[in-house]
Amino acid sequence: EKAVNLKKDLAEMQEWMTQAEEEYLEKDFEYKSPEELENAVEEMKRAKEDVLQKEVRVKILKDNIKMLAAKVPSSGQDLATELNVVLENYQLLCNRIRGKCHTLEEVWSCWIELLQYLDLETAWLNNLEERVQMTENLPDKLDAVSDALEALESVLRHPADNRTQIRELGQTLIDGGILDDIISEKLEAFNARYEELSHLAVSRQIALEQQLQTMRETDHMLQVLQENLAELDRQLTSYLTDRVDAFQMPQEAQ
Repeated sequence: EKAVNLKKDLAEMQEWMTQAEEEYLEKDFEYKSPEELENAVEEMKRAKEDVLQKEVRVKILKDNIKMLAAKVPSSGQDLATELNVVLENYQLLCNRIRGKCHTLEEVWSCWIELLQYLDLETAWLNNLEERVQMTENLPDKLDAVSDALEALESVLRHPADNRTQIRELGQTLIDGGILDDIISEKLEAFNARYEELSHLAVSRQIALEQQLQTMRETDHMLQVLQENLAELDRQLTSYLTDRVDAFQMPQEAQ
């Protein structure tokens, strides 16, 4: 009777493993939204816990069959053969579910990391847009233009590492058919805004550099002119002081 019960337990265990495999490993999942992906991750975690909890039952079956084999070798031998099959299938199921759970957790982590990088770069784009707007309607002063150019160049020196991560993470998920529509839309919007603002910022940078160069050249010319006028004023004052007749002066003094 004990052998019959153990045989029944082995059959039930095998049936449960078959159902678990069908439910958790053979279903075709399509992750088209973050909610679907998150639910799949949580389901796989529960599946892993459920399968691992059966380890106690498997161990009890193993011990009982060993005890029966020691007492009744003829009955125990057949059960031991069936047990080995169940143990092998159970270990395979555990490994496959662990693997799938780990893969889904990695995918979810990849998605969260992509969102974090997008948030960082969006904040940088907002800052860049603000700096570009601050270069409009500047006072016609050398310091104001110089400060605006320096602030814009400082933002433009932003490293490209984050954008590389965004591209690689997005492509990895898209290649796996995971959230591909949502990610493609996000990347398209981000890249379009990045290209637009980058080109605008570089154009403003070039314009400010040219404006600054012109202002510096004009400032230099004014400085030279002031120095010449000061020298001329000194000469004229000297002529007046010495009561020199105008016709005796050099042509430029006249």
